[in-house]
Amino acid sequence: MVGFYGSVSLQISPHSSHLVRPNSFFVQSIEFEEPDKQKPGLMVYGFHRPPPLDVEISWTETHDIFIPPNFHKEWLFFLNEGSQVNISYAIRSASSLPLSLVIAQGIESLAKWVEDPSYPNTSLSWNIIYGTGKIQQEIPKSSNYYVAVGNLNTKEVEIQLNFSVNALSYDTSQAYYTCSLGDHLCDLELYLLHPNVAVLSSPGRNEESPNNIWYVKVSYGPRWISYFVGSGVMTVLVLIAFRLWKMKQRRSNVGEMGSQRAPLLAQKDDDIASWGSSYYSLSNDEDEEDPETWQQAATCLEGKPLNDGERSSNNPRHLCVVCFGSPRDCFFLPCGHCATCFTCGTRIAEEAGTCPICRRKMKKVRKVFTV
Repeated sequence: MVGFYGSVSLQISPHSSHLVRPNSFFVQSIEFEEPDKQKPGLMVYGFHRPPPLDVEISWTETHDIFIPPNFHKEWLFFLNEGSQVNISYAIRSASSLPLSLVIAQGIESLAKWVEDPSYPNTSLSWNIIYGTGKIQQEIPKSSNYYVAVGNLNTKEVEIQLNFSVNALSYDTSQAYYTCSLGDHLCDLELYLLHPNVAVLSSPGRNEESPNNIWYVKVSYGPRWISYFVGSGVMTVLVLIAFRLWKMKQRRSNVGEMGSQRAPLLAQKDDDIASWGSSYYSLSNDEDEEDPETWQQAATCLEGKPLNDGERSSNNPRHLCVVCFGSPRDCFFLPCGHCATCFTCGTRIAEEAGTCPICRRKMKKVRKVFTV
């Protein structure tokens, strides 16, 4: 808001028709102020949509000047796209020394030419002029243009310049707002989501005035509700992105845990018989085996019997992940993970019903016996 739509100062030349087009979603009003109130003549017009650029204005200027050595003289014109500048010149010095004549778009281009007058690519039109001649230039973009003549010689040079300008201006006959910049401010209110624009126009050149340049300060009033809504939307988007990132991190952690504990069996349908001898659960009434014999038939993940050394606490990869006191002697269907003893696995199936490794729904708990 402070950067793109901050206050700006405009240089307005004679016969200017300057279009100001802010975004009404962010800007609620435009304020125009002329610090030098001794030079009336500027007008501000408001439109609901951009007016047509079809009013032709033509004028001529003649300048007889002396340019000192290593010095330059410049003239400012604000010209809209489609305008045309015709320059005729006549060097009147007896020696007819060459001069440099350029047409630069914007103050930055002019500054680069002043810094290095011999480099032609910094300006719109760069010419070395002798004697008499003419230069014609079409205006490709609406902007400030500087016509400058530089003297790189060691002697003063006299030159006569004739400017013939054919400019295009905006039609202000349909403006709904009109304000004269004199001793007061011009404040234009903008309608939300409408292509509102303002046109700042200036009168012709006053030959009696030594300076025909106006300086206008343009300020933008922010539409605060748009900034509040935009800030809220950005906050929500940041929170959603953070939540998605946390979910991705959680899933990657679960994936790493699952990769460290490979399932005993590949995923199968429930109706396929399991490998080896087994029971469905401790609660199965049809099983008449003594539970003590199940605790003596401890096996490892690979289905090999465990000896006394492997049952010790020095081999935690073969112990139940719940109680860490009994070997892993059962697996779950349908996921096939072997992570607990049969007692803990049966209790988990009765209480939670989900595998502690992959959180998948457990349908059966089968005990693995030593063969």
